Amino acid sequence: MAEKPHAVCMPHPAQGHINPMLKLAKLLHYKGFHITFVNTEYNHRRWLKSRGPNSADGLPSFRFETIPDGLPPTDANATQHIPSLCESTKKNCLAPFRELLSKLNSCSNNIIPQVTCIVADGVMSYSLDAGEELGIPVVLFWTPSASGFMGYLQYHRLIQEGLTPLKDSSYLTNGYLNTVIDWIPGMRGIRLKDIPSFIRTTDPDDIMLNFLVYETERSQRASAIILNTFYDLEHEVLDALSSLLPPIYTIGPVHLQLHQIPADSDLKLIESNLWIEEAECLDWLYLKEQNSVVYVNFGSITVMTAEQLIEFAWGLANSNKPFLWVIRPDLVAGESAVLPPGFLEEIKERGLLASWCPQEQVLSHPAIGGFLTHGGWNSTIESVSGGVPMICWPFFAEQQMNCMYCCKEWGIGMEIEDEVKRNYIEGLVRKLMEGEEGNEMRKKAKELKRLAEEASSGPNGLSFLNLEKLVNQVLQSPRI
Repeated sequence: MAEKPHAVCMPHPAQGHINPMLKLAKLLHYKGFHITFVNTEYNHRRWLKSRGPNSADGLPSFRFETIPDGLPPTDANATQHIPSLCESTKKNCLAPFRELLSKLNSCSNNIIPQVTCIVADGVMSYSLDAGEELGIPVVLFWTPSASGFMGYLQYHRLIQEGLTPLKDSSYLTNGYLNTVIDWIPGMRGIRLKDIPSFIRTTDPDDIMLNFLVYETERSQRASAIILNTFYDLEHEVLDALSSLLPPIYTIGPVHLQLHQIPADSDLKLIESNLWIEEAECLDWLYLKEQNSVVYVNFGSITVMTAEQLIEFAWGLANSNKPFLWVIRPDLVAGESAVLPPGFLEEIKERGLLASWCPQEQVLSHPAIGGFLTHGGWNSTIESVSGGVPMICWPFFAEQQMNCMYCCKEWGIGMEIEDEVKRNYIEGLVRKLMEGEEGNEMRKKAKELKRLAEEASSGPNGLSFLNLEKLVNQVLQSPRI
């Protein structure tokens, strides 16, 4: 009998990258793969703390391993400094990853088959070197939107054209970022301010700018590229990408593809959140009317000032709309998130605060009528899949691009463009939840939900079929 194929899945060590990679790993396991899922030691410790000491036990054919990230040890329970993390993984992770692959192959037996393919995050491209040495396919999973990924692919040309780095910091505020870039394939009316935010630097040696140039250029060497999107949502940019890169497989929304897996499968026990989820919020939602609740979550990395937190708080309270607000312990930069005096008393009948929650379930709950979000791609695609319109407050990376598409291309969002002030936030929330504009966005969001469900459903959904092709044509192909 032929050995099981063995996929080593390695996300970038941040929550928003781990989530989609774990979902893909579960799907591959369901399709017959032995899985080794590789976290960094730091995130593995956080995960055990969040999920419990037995959460790494996995299944006999779904195992967890770790490699160091190269950063100094810390006991913090927060997302690491992203530029330092990116620089460190690029410099320090290839050697321990090679060692791990060697260990897996040397102890291969009836339980652990030989490694046959690698599925790595798009910004963990050192995996290409390790895979080429073993002669096995390496597939890169880029976790942004297709449009966000296309934005990163422009960094090299933007530098060549002298559009970044910026001449000085005044270019951040003098209107320069409104410059329209008219040469990006598959895109119209893109401004510099819509391009992923790492171009907003005056430093030619900026870590993130140069890191993304390096990682996107190396993507040409991948056996294939995976994107967590679906064709009907981003068809123009996907058509353009397909002419620039190795074969692209759109398999999103990947969380909807998990519906293939039976409800009683042990895979359902394997979860990825690095914070403890408060599932009680779902019970609270069942007490609320349909489309009545605003869900507020700024993701795993966004930080704000204490003043912004207070303005968001009173804007939500003054809207008189029920809301569920996720406030991470590290949401306020450099200090604890402290809500204003009198706020809890004001909202006790209609507001619920949580430190983390099962977001996919929240966004698919009938009580949710709107989402105040940072516009990260996981949040955006989950909101699209739930048919929920958005208020977008982009923080960094490709969130600006996602926001632009939500608001201008798809008509399912409105952007916080001015300073965060309570009256402004209150007005946007009311417009989203009770205004005609909000109702129109809700209709468009429901239509995109239908298309997302069609794409990810068998036997004919395009994303469903793309996952089948990825497995059969790339991941199970003979050694290179």
